[in-house]
Amino acid sequence: MQAKGFIGLKSVPSARLLAAVIAGILLQWYARLSLTTIIITSVIDIALAVSFSFLPQYLTFTMQWLRGLCVLLLFTAAGALLTYFNNIQHRSDWFGNHYTNGTIIIATIDEPLVTKLNSYKAIARVTALQNNHLVQDASGNILVYFKKDSTIANNIGYGTRIAFARQAKPIQNNGNPGGFDYERYLLFQDITSQVYLQAGDYALLPQKDASSFQVFLQKARTYVIRTLQTYIPGKSEQAVAEALLIGYRNDLDKQLLQSYSNTGVVHIIAISGLHLGMIYGVLLFLFAPFKSRRWYRFVMPLTVLIVLWLFTLIAGAVPSITRSAVMFSFIVLGECLRRKGNIYNTLAVSALCLLIYNPFYLWDVGFQLSYAAVLSIVVFIKPIYNLLYFENKILNKVWLLIATNIAAQVFTVPLVLFYFHQFPLLFLITNLVVVPLSTIILFIGIILLTIGGWTWMATAAGKLAYCLLWFMNSFIQHIEKLPFASWQNIKTDVLQAIILYILILLLVAWVLTKNIRLLVCALAAILLFTVDAAIDVYTTKQQQKLVVYNIPKSTAIDVIQGNTAKALLSAAIVQDASLQNFYLQPTRLLLRTTPSQSNLLGANNYLLHVGDKSVLVVGKSLPGASLQRKIPADAVIITGNPQLYMSQVSALVTTPIIVFDNSNPAWKIERWKKDCKSLHLRFHSVAQEGAFVMDCN
Repeated sequence: MQAKGFIGLKSVPSARLLAAVIAGILLQWYARLSLTTIIITSVIDIALAVSFSFLPQYLTFTMQWLRGLCVLLLFTAAGALLTYFNNIQHRSDWFGNHYTNGTIIIATIDEPLVTKLNSYKAIARVTALQNNHLVQDASGNILVYFKKDSTIANNIGYGTRIAFARQAKPIQNNGNPGGFDYERYLLFQDITSQVYLQAGDYALLPQKDASSFQVFLQKARTYVIRTLQTYIPGKSEQAVAEALLIGYRNDLDKQLLQSYSNTGVVHIIAISGLHLGMIYGVLLFLFAPFKSRRWYRFVMPLTVLIVLWLFTLIAGAVPSITRSAVMFSFIVLGECLRRKGNIYNTLAVSALCLLIYNPFYLWDVGFQLSYAAVLSIVVFIKPIYNLLYFENKILNKVWLLIATNIAAQVFTVPLVLFYFHQFPLLFLITNLVVVPLSTIILFIGIILLTIGGWTWMATAAGKLAYCLLWFMNSFIQHIEKLPFASWQNIKTDVLQAIILYILILLLVAWVLTKNIRLLVCALAAILLFTVDAAIDVYTTKQQQKLVVYNIPKSTAIDVIQGNTAKALLSAAIVQDASLQNFYLQPTRLLLRTTPSQSNLLGANNYLLHVGDKSVLVVGKSLPGASLQRKIPADAVIITGNPQLYMSQVSALVTTPIIVFDNSNPAWKIERWKKDCKSLHLRFHSVAQEGAFVMDCN
């Protein structure tokens, strides 16, 4: 007997199809199936499904489950096919299949230039390649960095066509253990290469290649940014307003962004479903008095859809909010066509459509968190809200907001722990203040954009928005400073995240069905999680490692003994905490280490002892030549661009391997590599091969 409120798969057929498509996407990506294998499997599956029509009626009935399985397998194959064809590297016209050094690339700038410290950055769409006067069509995207020049910003923008012959280099990960998979992230956007161009490296081509619709979006985005910067005082307040309204983060201070993340309200400035949810909620409130009217069923959904998509376009139609717009569109249409429709079915259909459009959305953190949060709210909001009752309407609304925040956390916690390795302990307090406040700011911002032509009214709205933004930023920063504001440095791997989801589902099923076996299984999941974590903790306590990180033009070395790490860092890393968080923290989380000591790396040489290994770190020069015997070392790390030859290293140090870190120029590393090959010395280039990790147990 099914418990009341329990949602079975039979009542959500779209969920089964969605699961099959997801299985196909994962299978294709990780197993790398060939196109022939997928097609043959699909043909066999279709033939098997069709054959059921020729079976006797009694067999057809008894083997109905097998036909259903064939349908699911067909959707699995569809997921695999979608993934195969969406991978730009599988397309015959991908420029990487035909590109060689010296080939002229013809590309179109596909976005406005983004200002970096020493360059301008943009994504360019490759349209053709030219080899020996032979031009062929091509596809794919490439990251282009332009050297900063006073004429660049005026001459190059969205739609500009350029041609260049400078070598495009493939995108590569930095290779630091536990680091972000940047290569995969860009591949999912069809970006596989990058190039750095100076003034004489490219030619501007006549006739722009720009979409009128995209030009409209770019102009709308520019208008929003210009209006906010004109009428809202304060750089920080302007930056948060830009992020809140259109998801524009380029002006946002890194420390302020970290404060929002640490307090559990980063979703406020990450344009997403929350913003559409705010607008959707207000529209429902405004239409509520007219529910009994005949026109309500048609006018309300149409108005909601127009407003949601208009806001999506004004926000630049960025992927995160576009996905949310699709999700809300299905919810609105589902309520319009069938008011008592299954919300779970609606969510599954919307997710299925998005994955059919782009199967790589499956790896997008925003996609995962959006659906996890909405599903979590749908499942848990009523049980949590019904725990307390307040006759006072204001208290009741406050409790509804609290219940919504608690409900949203249930299915998102494993994802938050896995991706962000922290949990904001005061999320209820921060969300209770920031969500209503940001809603007010959002609508003031929309009003400000509407009345931008009336200076005095826009100035008043801008000052009001500034006051609210200043208070919100100050509140967030004060909460962050509390010693118990967040639980940091939580290591959660894929297996542990899966176990947490299994545990949550088992506990929910047990609460609904009161089946004691489900509770026993939940306790077993807790035990499995504990054992896995204990094994990991014990293993890392025994570790002895040396890590040479891959950081552009910098040096960072961790000497890891158990759960502590002693670091040697160049000045740039010591002075920039954001670089440490991006490059060093993922490895330290993976290895469960905390830095016990950080030293500034100077021009001196260091002889490090890690476990039973010794490592010589060479600064500006080798140790004096007056040594009586060679220095015994298991590795030599060369940093800081010293003036030396590999023959000198071989003469003074007994070493099985030489490591060149990223603080050395590329041309010199190439020269050293040739010397090592001639002297039969092993070597490792951190810039080309990723971080160097030595086990010293």
